[in-house]
Amino acid sequence: MKTWRLAATAIGVAIGIGAQAQTTIKIGYTPAATSHYGVGSTVLCDEIEKGTQGRYKCQQFPAGSLGGEREMIEAVQLGTLDIVNTSTGPVGNFVPEVKIVDIPFLFRDYDHARRYLDSAAGQDLLTKFPSKGLVALAWTENGFRHMTNSKRAIVKPTDAAGLKMRTMENKVHMEGYKAFGIQPTPMSFPEVFGALQQGAVDGQENPIPVILASKFSQVQKHLSLTGHVYSPALYLTSPRLMNKLSEADKKVFYEAAKKAAAAQRKKVNEDEDNGIAQLEKEGMSVVRKVDGAAFRTALAPAMASYTKEFGADNIRKIQDFK
Repeated sequence: MKTWRLAATAIGVAIGIGAQAQTTIKIGYTPAATSHYGVGSTVLCDEIEKGTQGRYKCQQFPAGSLGGEREMIEAVQLGTLDIVNTSTGPVGNFVPEVKIVDIPFLFRDYDHARRYLDSAAGQDLLTKFPSKGLVALAWTENGFRHMTNSKRAIVKPTDAAGLKMRTMENKVHMEGYKAFGIQPTPMSFPEVFGALQQGAVDGQENPIPVILASKFSQVQKHLSLTGHVYSPALYLTSPRLMNKLSEADKKVFYEAAKKAAAAQRKKVNEDEDNGIAQLEKEGMSVVRKVDGAAFRTALAPAMASYTKEFGADNIRKIQDFK
Protein backbone atom coordinates (compact mmCIF):
# COMPACT_ATOMS: atom_id res chain seq x y z
CA MET A 1 0.00 0.00 0.00
CA LYS A 2 2.79 2.37 0.95
CA THR A 3 4.60 1.69 -2.34
CA TRP A 4 1.38 2.38 -4.28
CA ARG A 5 0.93 5.71 -2.48
CA LEU A 6 4.50 6.77 -3.20
CA ALA A 7 4.09 5.85 -6.87
CA ALA A 8 0.80 7.78 -7.09
CA THR A 9 2.43 10.82 -5.47
CA ALA A 10 5.33 10.66 -7.92
CA ILE A 11 2.94 10.47 -10.86
CA GLY A 12 0.96 13.42 -9.49
CA VAL A 13 4.12 15.48 -9.10
CA ALA A 14 5.22 14.59 -12.63
CA ILE A 15 1.82 15.59 -14.02
CA GLY A 16 1.99 18.86 -12.08
CA ILE A 17 5.43 19.62 -13.41
CA GLY A 18 4.33 18.77 -16.95
CA ALA A 19 1.31 21.06 -16.66
CA GLN A 20 3.54 23.90 -15.58
CA ALA A 21 6.29 23.27 -18.14
CA GLN A 22 7.57 26.61 -19.32
CA THR A 23 8.45 27.46 -22.90
CA THR A 24 10.64 30.49 -23.61
CA ILE A 25 9.91 32.24 -26.90
CA LYS A 26 12.34 34.63 -28.55
CA ILE A 27 11.27 38.01 -29.93
CA GLY A 28 13.60 40.28 -31.89
CA TYR A 29 13.53 43.86 -33.15
CA THR A 30 16.06 46.38 -34.45
CA PRO A 31 15.60 49.56 -32.33
CA ALA A 32 16.70 49.91 -28.71
CA ALA A 33 14.80 48.33 -25.81
CA THR A 34 13.73 51.84 -24.74
CA SER A 35 12.01 52.45 -28.10
CA HIS A 36 8.36 52.09 -29.11
CA TYR A 37 9.31 48.61 -30.31
CA GLY A 38 10.56 47.78 -26.83
CA VAL A 39 7.36 49.12 -25.26
CA GLY A 40 5.16 47.07 -27.59
CA SER A 41 7.25 43.93 -27.26
CA THR A 42 7.23 44.15 -23.46
CA VAL A 43 3.42 44.38 -23.37
CA LEU A 44 3.20 41.48 -25.83
CA CYS A 45 5.45 39.35 -23.65
CA ASP A 46 3.71 40.30 -20.39
CA GLU A 47 0.27 39.55 -21.81
CA ILE A 48 1.37 36.19 -23.24
CA GLU A 49 2.92 35.16 -19.94
CA LYS A 50 -0.13 36.29 -17.98
CA GLY A 51 -2.64 34.73 -20.38
CA THR A 52 -0.88 31.36 -20.39
CA GLN A 53 -0.32 31.35 -16.61
CA GLY A 54 3.43 31.42 -17.13
CA ARG A 55 3.59 28.45 -19.50
CA TYR A 56 5.01 30.78 -22.15
CA LYS A 57 7.38 33.62 -21.46
CA CYS A 58 9.54 35.79 -23.70
CA GLN A 59 13.19 36.61 -24.07
CA GLN A 60 13.66 39.90 -25.91
CA PHE A 61 16.50 40.59 -28.34
CA PRO A 62 16.50 44.36 -29.06
CA ALA A 63 18.90 46.64 -30.93
CA GLY A 64 19.43 44.33 -33.90
CA SER A 65 21.20 41.74 -31.78
CA LEU A 66 19.74 39.01 -34.03
CA GLY A 67 20.39 40.95 -37.24
CA GLY A 68 18.33 43.26 -39.40
CA GLU A 69 14.60 42.99 -40.01
CA ARG A 70 14.96 40.95 -43.20
CA GLU A 71 17.22 38.45 -41.47
CA MET A 72 14.81 38.11 -38.57
CA ILE A 73 11.80 37.60 -40.85
CA GLU A 74 13.74 34.84 -42.59
CA ALA A 75 14.52 33.32 -39.19
CA VAL A 76 10.81 33.33 -38.31
CA GLN A 77 10.07 31.58 -41.61
CA LEU A 78 12.68 28.95 -40.76
CA GLY A 79 11.34 28.60 -37.23
CA THR A 80 14.63 29.58 -35.57
CA LEU A 81 13.06 32.80 -34.20
CA ASP A 82 9.59 32.83 -32.70
CA ILE A 83 8.43 36.45 -33.14
CA VAL A 84 9.76 39.55 -34.88
CA ASN A 85 8.46 43.07 -34.30
CA THR A 86 9.23 44.56 -37.71
CA SER A 87 8.41 47.54 -39.86
CA THR A 88 6.88 46.76 -43.24
CA GLY A 89 10.13 47.91 -44.86
CA PRO A 90 11.37 44.45 -45.92
CA VAL A 91 8.02 42.64 -45.60
CA GLY A 92 7.03 43.23 -49.22
CA ASN A 93 9.93 41.01 -50.23
CA PHE A 94 8.06 38.13 -48.54
CA VAL A 95 4.39 39.13 -48.94
CA PRO A 96 4.09 41.31 -52.08
CA GLU A 97 0.51 42.39 -51.34
CA VAL A 98 1.76 44.44 -48.38
CA LYS A 99 3.92 46.70 -50.54
CA ILE A 100 0.99 48.98 -51.33
CA VAL A 101 0.95 50.45 -47.80
CA ASP A 102 4.54 51.69 -48.26
CA ILE A 103 3.65 54.17 -51.04
CA PRO A 104 4.83 57.70 -50.11
CA PHE A 105 2.10 60.17 -49.09
CA LEU A 106 -0.52 57.40 -49.14
CA PHE A 107 -1.89 58.20 -45.68
CA ARG A 108 -2.97 61.67 -44.54
CA ASP A 109 -2.19 61.28 -40.85
CA TYR A 110 -1.97 58.76 -38.01
CA ASP A 111 -5.73 58.51 -37.60
CA HIS A 112 -6.19 57.69 -41.30
CA ALA A 113 -3.45 55.04 -41.27
CA ARG A 114 -4.56 53.36 -38.07
CA ARG A 115 -8.22 53.23 -39.03
CA TYR A 116 -7.38 51.74 -42.42
CA LEU A 117 -5.10 49.04 -41.00
CA ASP A 118 -7.66 48.16 -38.33
CA SER A 119 -10.48 47.99 -40.92
CA ALA A 120 -11.63 44.88 -42.78
CA ALA A 121 -9.40 45.86 -45.73
CA GLY A 122 -6.32 46.19 -43.53
CA GLN A 123 -7.07 42.96 -41.69
CA ASP A 124 -7.50 41.17 -45.01
CA LEU A 125 -3.84 41.88 -45.79
CA LEU A 126 -2.90 39.84 -42.71
CA THR A 127 -4.49 36.77 -44.27
CA LYS A 128 -1.82 36.80 -47.01
CA PHE A 129 0.98 35.76 -44.64
CA PRO A 130 0.41 32.04 -43.89
CA SER A 131 0.99 31.02 -47.51
CA LYS A 132 4.44 32.62 -47.19
CA GLY A 133 5.39 30.72 -44.05
CA LEU A 134 4.51 33.54 -41.65
CA VAL A 135 1.66 34.39 -39.28
CA ALA A 136 0.77 38.06 -38.73
CA LEU A 137 -0.57 38.52 -35.20
CA ALA A 138 -1.42 42.22 -35.59
CA TRP A 139 -0.55 45.50 -37.23
CA THR A 140 1.41 47.81 -34.99
CA GLU A 141 3.37 50.96 -35.78
CA ASN A 142 6.72 52.45 -36.63
CA GLY A 143 5.51 55.96 -37.57
CA PHE A 144 5.73 58.68 -40.21
CA ARG A 145 9.22 58.83 -41.64
CA HIS A 146 11.31 62.02 -41.72
CA MET A 147 14.68 62.83 -43.30
CA THR A 148 17.92 63.56 -41.47
CA ASN A 149 21.32 64.35 -42.98
CA SER A 150 24.70 65.85 -42.19
CA LYS A 151 24.88 68.29 -45.11
CA ARG A 152 22.01 70.80 -45.28
CA ALA A 153 18.43 71.64 -44.38
CA ILE A 154 15.79 70.03 -46.59
CA VAL A 155 12.73 72.12 -47.37
CA LYS A 156 11.98 70.92 -50.91
CA PRO A 157 13.06 67.99 -53.09
CA THR A 158 15.87 69.94 -54.76
CA ASP A 159 17.48 70.27 -51.32
CA ALA A 160 17.54 66.49 -51.02
CA ALA A 161 18.85 65.94 -54.55
CA GLY A 162 22.20 64.21 -54.67
CA LEU A 163 22.22 63.14 -51.02
CA LYS A 164 23.30 59.57 -50.40
CA MET A 165 20.63 58.36 -48.01
CA ARG A 166 20.28 55.04 -46.24
CA THR A 167 16.96 53.38 -46.97
CA MET A 168 15.36 50.07 -46.13
CA GLU A 169 15.45 47.20 -48.61
CA ASN A 170 12.13 48.37 -50.01
CA LYS A 171 11.60 48.87 -53.75
CA VAL A 172 8.52 51.07 -53.24
CA HIS A 173 10.40 53.46 -50.95
CA MET A 174 13.48 53.57 -53.13
CA GLU A 175 11.50 54.35 -56.26
CA GLY A 176 9.89 57.33 -54.53
CA TYR A 177 13.16 58.61 -53.11
CA LYS A 178 14.81 58.49 -56.52
CA ALA A 179 11.98 60.76 -57.73
CA PHE A 180 13.07 63.24 -55.04
CA GLY A 181 16.63 63.15 -56.44
CA ILE A 182 18.00 61.16 -53.51
CA GLN A 183 20.57 58.40 -54.01
CA PRO A 184 18.92 55.58 -52.03
CA THR A 185 21.37 53.24 -50.33
CA PRO A 186 19.70 50.12 -48.89
CA MET A 187 21.33 48.97 -45.69
CA SER A 188 20.44 46.75 -42.74
CA PHE A 189 19.48 48.85 -39.72
CA PRO A 190 22.25 47.64 -37.36
CA GLU A 191 24.80 49.13 -39.80
CA VAL A 192 23.20 52.58 -40.03
CA PHE A 193 24.74 54.45 -37.08
CA GLY A 194 28.26 53.46 -38.07
CA ALA A 195 27.66 54.36 -41.72
CA LEU A 196 26.40 57.82 -40.70
CA GLN A 197 29.28 58.30 -38.28
CA GLN A 198 31.87 57.38 -40.90
CA GLY A 199 30.20 59.44 -43.65
CA ALA A 200 29.54 56.40 -45.83
CA VAL A 201 26.05 57.87 -46.28
CA ASP A 202 24.89 61.47 -45.84
CA GLY A 203 21.60 60.74 -44.17
CA GLN A 204 18.77 58.40 -43.36
CA GLU A 205 15.00 58.55 -42.97
CA ASN A 206 13.01 57.18 -40.04
CA PRO A 207 10.21 58.09 -37.65
CA ILE A 208 10.94 60.36 -34.68
CA PRO A 209 10.82 57.46 -32.18
CA VAL A 210 13.57 55.64 -34.09
CA ILE A 211 15.69 58.78 -34.50
CA LEU A 212 15.43 59.33 -30.73
CA ALA A 213 16.06 55.77 -29.60
CA SER A 214 18.96 55.32 -32.03
CA LYS A 215 20.66 58.57 -30.93
CA PHE A 216 21.04 59.74 -34.52
CA SER A 217 21.38 63.31 -33.21
CA GLN A 218 24.97 62.35 -32.39
CA VAL A 219 25.79 61.82 -36.07
CA GLN A 220 23.22 63.97 -37.94
CA LYS A 221 22.85 67.74 -37.89
CA HIS A 222 19.67 68.34 -39.90
CA LEU A 223 16.15 66.97 -39.39
CA SER A 224 13.32 67.78 -41.81
CA LEU A 225 9.77 66.81 -40.89
CA THR A 226 8.92 65.53 -44.35
CA GLY A 227 6.48 62.82 -43.19
CA HIS A 228 6.99 61.33 -46.63
CA VAL A 229 6.01 57.75 -45.76
CA TYR A 230 3.83 56.22 -43.06
CA SER A 231 5.63 53.12 -41.82
CA PRO A 232 3.41 50.42 -40.30
CA ALA A 233 4.87 47.56 -38.31
CA LEU A 234 3.82 43.98 -37.64
CA TYR A 235 4.16 41.26 -35.03
CA LEU A 236 5.09 38.23 -37.14
CA THR A 237 5.39 34.75 -35.71
CA SER A 238 6.25 31.27 -36.86
CA PRO A 239 3.60 28.79 -38.06
CA ARG A 240 5.69 26.19 -36.27
CA LEU A 241 5.01 27.95 -32.96
CA MET A 242 1.34 28.64 -33.66
CA ASN A 243 0.67 25.04 -34.69
CA LYS A 244 1.84 23.89 -31.26
CA LEU A 245 -0.66 26.10 -29.43
CA SER A 246 -4.09 25.11 -28.20
CA GLU A 247 -7.01 27.19 -29.50
CA ALA A 248 -7.16 28.95 -26.13
CA ASP A 249 -3.46 29.84 -26.25
CA LYS A 250 -3.75 31.06 -29.84
CA LYS A 251 -6.44 33.45 -28.67
CA VAL A 252 -4.09 34.66 -25.91
CA PHE A 253 -1.36 35.42 -28.47
CA TYR A 254 -3.72 37.36 -30.75
CA GLU A 255 -5.23 39.34 -27.86
CA ALA A 256 -1.75 40.06 -26.49
CA ALA A 257 -0.72 41.41 -29.89
CA LYS A 258 -3.71 43.79 -29.97
CA LYS A 259 -2.82 45.21 -26.55
CA ALA A 260 0.84 45.45 -27.54
CA ALA A 261 -0.05 47.30 -30.75
CA ALA A 262 -2.03 49.86 -28.77
CA ALA A 263 0.89 50.39 -26.39
CA GLN A 264 3.37 50.74 -29.26
CA ARG A 265 1.15 53.32 -31.00
CA LYS A 266 0.79 55.23 -27.71
CA LYS A 267 4.57 55.41 -27.37
CA VAL A 268 4.80 56.72 -30.97
CA ASN A 269 2.34 59.48 -30.00
CA GLU A 270 4.41 60.41 -26.95
CA ASP A 271 7.67 60.49 -28.89
CA GLU A 272 6.09 62.58 -31.66
CA ASP A 273 4.79 65.05 -29.06
CA ASN A 274 8.01 65.39 -27.08
CA GLY A 275 10.84 64.04 -29.24
CA ILE A 276 11.38 66.92 -31.65
CA ALA A 277 12.13 69.36 -28.85
CA GLN A 278 14.45 66.76 -27.33
CA LEU A 279 16.33 66.36 -30.62
CA GLU A 280 16.73 70.14 -30.82
CA LYS A 281 18.20 70.13 -27.30
CA GLU A 282 20.61 67.48 -28.51
CA GLY A 283 21.82 69.84 -31.24
CA MET A 284 19.73 69.02 -34.30
CA SER A 285 18.50 71.81 -36.55
CA VAL A 286 14.83 71.10 -37.32
CA VAL A 287 12.85 72.19 -40.38
CA ARG A 288 9.24 71.97 -39.24
CA LYS A 289 7.58 73.26 -42.42
CA VAL A 290 8.68 71.58 -45.62
CA ASP A 291 7.21 72.17 -49.06
CA GLY A 292 4.93 69.14 -49.07
CA ALA A 293 3.31 70.12 -52.36
CA ALA A 294 6.70 70.13 -54.08
CA PHE A 295 7.48 66.66 -52.75
CA ARG A 296 4.13 65.33 -53.98
CA THR A 297 4.71 66.88 -57.40
CA ALA A 298 8.19 65.36 -57.62
CA LEU A 299 6.69 61.95 -56.81
CA ALA A 300 4.62 61.91 -60.04
CA PRO A 301 6.94 59.58 -62.06
CA ALA A 302 6.99 57.08 -59.20
CA MET A 303 3.20 57.32 -58.80
CA ALA A 304 2.81 56.30 -62.44
CA SER A 305 4.84 53.18 -61.65
CA TYR A 306 2.84 52.47 -58.46
CA THR A 307 -0.40 52.82 -60.40
CA LYS A 308 0.81 50.28 -62.93
CA GLU A 309 1.84 47.84 -60.20
CA PHE A 310 -1.01 48.20 -57.70
CA GLY A 311 -3.87 49.68 -59.73
CA ALA A 312 -5.22 53.22 -59.51
CA ASP A 313 -8.46 52.08 -57.86
CA ASN A 314 -6.65 50.16 -55.12
CA ILE A 315 -4.46 53.15 -54.30
CA ARG A 316 -7.42 55.52 -54.35
CA LYS A 317 -9.43 53.28 -52.00
CA ILE A 318 -6.72 53.71 -49.38
CA GLN A 319 -6.19 57.42 -50.02
CA ASP A 320 -9.94 58.12 -49.78
CA PHE A 321 -10.63 55.81 -46.83
CA LYS A 322 -12.78 57.55 -44.23
